Parts: sequence; structure tokens; C-alpha cells
Amino acid sequence: MKTFYFLIISMLFFACGSHSNKSNDSIPNVKAIDDVMQAFVDSGFIPGAVTAVVSKDNILHLGSVGVADYETRSPMQPDHIFWIASMTKPVTAVALLMLQDEGKLSVDDPVSKYIPEFMDLKAPSGKDANLTITQIMNHTSGLREADAQTAMRAKELADLIPSYVSGPTQFEPGSRWNYCQSGINTGARIVEVVSGLRFDQFLQQRIFDPLEMSSTTFYPVWQSSTQRAAGYIKNRNNGRFEKAEVAEIFGKPDSAPLGNGGLFSTALDYAHFAQLLLGKGIYKGKRYLSENAMTYLTSVKTGELDCGFLQEAQYGNLGANYGWGVGTCILRIPHPGVAAMLSPGSFGHGGAWGTQAWIDPVRDIAYIMMIQRPNFNSDASNIRAEFQQKAFDELAIK
Repeated sequence: MKTFYFLIISMLFFACGSHSNKSNDSIPNVKAIDDVMQAFVDSGFIPGAVTAVVSKDNILHLGSVGVADYETRSPMQPDHIFWIASMTKPVTAVALLMLQDEGKLSVDDPVSKYIPEFMDLKAPSGKDANLTITQIMNHTSGLREADAQTAMRAKELADLIPSYVSGPTQFEPGSRWNYCQSGINTGARIVEVVSGLRFDQFLQQRIFDPLEMSSTTFYPVWQSSTQRAAGYIKNRNNGRFEKAEVAEIFGKPDSAPLGNGGLFSTALDYAHFAQLLLGKGIYKGKRYLSENAMTYLTSVKTGELDCGFLQEAQYGNLGANYGWGVGTCILRIPHPGVAAMLSPGSFGHGGAWGTQAWIDPVRDIAYIMMIQRPNFNSDASNIRAEFQQKAFDELAIK
């Protein structure tokens, strides 16, 4: 393991602002945004980052700072691949809504219509759980998670289902919001059942290829290893960065394509996905998602329940400021910090290693931030707030 002093030297050595890439030379770069991100590199908060800002029709900014890997001393490039973790969830939601557009399902349907194992699932009261697709996708199902051994052994999404229904739900469905990985994976399994395609194949054919997301995959081993940005966890005791590895259930060629957090992607690829959502289902003049489907993504389906990752006192008790649609977190009421520059109705999702994507349809702007630093809440982080604020100041249409 490299010493802390070597890491600081490395950061300073590579602290040279944005790094151009020939394939991205025609894309605008806003130096003021890079400067904000570079300050977080210089302070030792992150090793490196890629940021993108888009409108529905244009890429407004693409920049990279810092290093992608300390050991190889490789500078971060705009096309580096990141584990985007739970930023997979809105992609899973879009897949379901595409099938709804085709009349093949409704997200108001009971899950048991497509996965018979759910027919006998009970709530703690002893009543039938009767979970709907919307409930499993907005974290109000109470569905239990798979145990670690089952998750490790699963080669297909279907392998996980028995563990999800092995006992009653954790609470009465719809009574509260509780972040739930199993619900999203169940949604991905429904995509397979209805479409007849493995989940990764469906996404490739219906989303990644049409949206020109050429570097997005569940299996990064099929991509050049030099394109991966390494993950680094900050030791809370000594402040050193230590290399982190993605959990074994993600990214391996023989692992299931997990809809809750299995994707690896680039800032530019995810920017294309954000442009689809800013375009209300249209990307480069072609409609892929109906306006009705967009309503499910962007409308709160959790009633008055407190939702999201800022409910704790240390984050301001902001649960009432957020709601949940189908697979997306929705800002009801802007607040200081990470939401100060966002309009009511902005929506998005973060990932476990610090990635973030937030879409503001009122101002026609989306903010994508790619970093690889576990073990902190990037939803509430200054790095997210300062990136979004600078991008807003420089690029948002007032």
C-alpha cells in the first residue's frame, strides 16, 4: 500500500486540470467547473473525477481532473469507466416503463402476475402482501433482502427470487419508505419474464445501443482494463486512501445482471441517458419513452412519506423534501446545499461510490458527477453541492 505522502505527491503531480481526449475534443469544457473539482483533488478529498453537464440537445461541459489510478499514475480521462452502482436503478425503471408503453405490463400490476412465487407472500399482519411493481420500485414494499451466500451464488436474477419471498415483508407494504435492493432486482426480473430477454440483453438492445451508450455494461472485464477508474476508500483513522474493490456480486462475467446496482458506465454515456429524460422520452429526435411513462418517473408515488438519504438529523432531517417515483428520487422542495440550485421536481439518483446524476427539467439541465470514493454520503456532500452550483452559475438558463 502506498503511503499517504506518496498519495499527496501523486495528487500534486497529476493536479493539472482537465485532460483532453481525442474522441471528446469537440465537446465543450468549462474550466471553472474543472477548477472546483480540482480543489477537491488538491485537498485530498478525492483522487479524481469526471463531470458532465447537458441540456436535452447539447453537451454543455465534459471535464476530468486528478488520477484514475495511483498505482499506474494514470491521469483521469473523460472516457474512464466508473461503477455507477445505484444509478442503475433509474435505468431499470425505464426498462419497465418501456414495456408498459407496449402494453405488456402496468407498473400498477401485482408482482405475482409475473412472478408466481410472490402469490403467497405475507405482510407482518398475516395479510397477503399484494406487492405492486410500483411498490417494489419506490422502496415501500418492505421486501426482505437476499442473504450474502445466496447473493454470491446467484448467476441469474431468477436465482434471487426464492430468498426474497422466504418470509413475510419487513413492514406493512406502503406504510413507510425503506431503501430496498431486492425490490429493484425483482423489477429487473419482471423485465426478463415479460420481454423474453435476459436483463442485460434487453438494456443493450433497447437503451444502450439506441442512446449511444457504448461503454455501459454489467461486465467491465469485456472493456479495456485501462479504462477503469479505480476506487479508493479513505481510512477514517489515518486519512489515507486505500484501494477498494467492487463487491464480488457485481461485474463478474458469471454474475447476474443486477438491476439495483450492477452497471458500469462513463459520464458521457450517462449524460445521453439524462438527455433522454430531459427530452421527456425523446433522444435525438426519436421517442423511446412516452410522456405518460415519464410521468411515472417524475411524479411522487410515495404520498407524504419521508423519503431519501437526507432524513437523519446530521443531514438536516430533509425526508419531507423528497419523494419517490418509479426508481427515481424526486425533489419536492429545494433546500440549501445540494438542492439549492435545483428546481422543484428535479429527480435523479446517486451511487454507492459517490457517483451522482440529477436532472432538472424546468431549466433543461442535468448534472453528472463521476468519482470512485466509497464510505461517505455523496447525496449530502459538499463536492456534489459545489459541482452543481458552479455548473448552474456557468451554464443554467435562468
